[in-house]
Parts: sequence; structure tokens; C-alpha cells
Amino acid sequence: MPIHKTEAIVLKKTDFFTRDFGKLSGILKGVRGEPGKFASTLETFSHNEIVFYKKNNTSLHLVSHCDIRDNFDPVRSDVLKVGMCSYMMELVNALMPPEDKNEEVFNLLLECLGELKTNGNPEKINTIFKIKMLALSGFKPHFDSCVSCGERIMGQSKFSLALGGLLCAKCFARDTAGRGIFRGTVATILHIERNLFRNNLNLGLNPQIKKELEIILNAFLNFHLEKELKSQRVLNKLAAVA
Repeated sequence: MPIHKTEAIVLKKTDFFTRDFGKLSGILKGVRGEPGKFASTLETFSHNEIVFYKKNNTSLHLVSHCDIRDNFDPVRSDVLKVGMCSYMMELVNALMPPEDKNEEVFNLLLECLGELKTNGNPEKINTIFKIKMLALSGFKPHFDSCVSCGERIMGQSKFSLALGGLLCAKCFARDTAGRGIFRGTVATILHIERNLFRNNLNLGLNPQIKKELEIILNAFLNFHLEKELKSQRVLNKLAAVA
């Protein structure tokens, strides 16, 4: 079995998103005999360097060693930020196929986790993450033109969950369940997709657009994943009591 070393973010106890190999599932070698061996380095959303044996006949590999790089301790004292980190890990796990390297997704995760340590606006980070994650994983909604006819949208538009993008006025009949969407919301999504994570942190979001982004992005993900993520339900409850 070949031995590899790589950076890894813990998605959950046996799932890692690595810089060099994408999403991996791993059994912790020796954890039964030495229960404290991995205890401090395998918390969810921690950033580690792992050594693992890559098995060719199974998707479950052997992780023999972990060295922690960042446990993001300042984040762990904030319930809302922990919920958002859990959401990020769950979304990456849901969208990314096994062992498909995507260094941009890895870097996005690290940037978001690092920014959450000091940033007082975690909701904005979460919104940026969702939009960038959908774009980088290939699941992004179609906002550049009409998803039905392909023409540039100049006037009113609607968003179609079923078709996965915007409809121009002449194509509204293609999805009678399509909902209206502010031009500012479309412009915000396109801006975030096309710009670096850090450049998007200074983007202003008025309350109407912020609310619509949340509704549309969550509805799109729920529709295409065919479920609501558990961590999203937790975030919804936290928002309700805030």
C-alpha cells in the first residue's frame, strides 16, 4: 500500500477533505489501542496534516498519523459560528465526489474557517461560501442568461428551481413555479462567483438581497440534493431565537 502525506480538513470522524486527493474516508489505525492518539486532532473542521495508506481495492484507507495545524479554537466558543462550520463541512461532503482533487474548494474552506476566527459577520461568510462552493463544485445555478433560450436577460426574470437558473419573460411558461428575483440579487451572485473570497468580504448586502439570497440558495440546494442538510436545520433554529 502506498503511503501519502497531505493536508486535510475533518468533515466528520471518518471523512476528510484533502488538498491533494479530494474527499477521503479513513479508518484511524491504532485508535482502539491508543484512544488518545487522535483525540486532539480529529475534531470536526480542524485542519491537520495526515499520513495515510492508500488502499487500491477499497475507498476506506488507513490513517496512521495526524499533526494539527489549526483547531480554530476561537470559533468553537461561538454557537452560531460552530453551526456554520458544521454546515460547510456537510455541504462539501454532500457536493464533492470521493477522491476528486479540488484545491480551490480546499482553499475556500481554509479561508472561510480562518476568517471566522475574527470576523464579526459570519452570515456574510456563509453566504459567500455557498455561492463559491456551488460554482467550484459545478452545481451553480445559471444566472448569466436565460436557462431556457440562452438569451441575455434585459428586463424581468424569474428563478426556476427545476431548470436550475433564470428565465426571461418570454420563457416564464417553461416553469410556472418560477419565482421573481431582484436584479440586485442576481448581480450579487455573479459578483461573488467572479471575485476572490477576500475581495467579496467588503461587498455590501442590503437586508432585502440578503434575505432573498438565503431563500434562493437554500431552496436550490434542498431541491437538487433532495433533502435539507441537518446543519441547515440547526442554523434555522438559531436564527429563529436570535
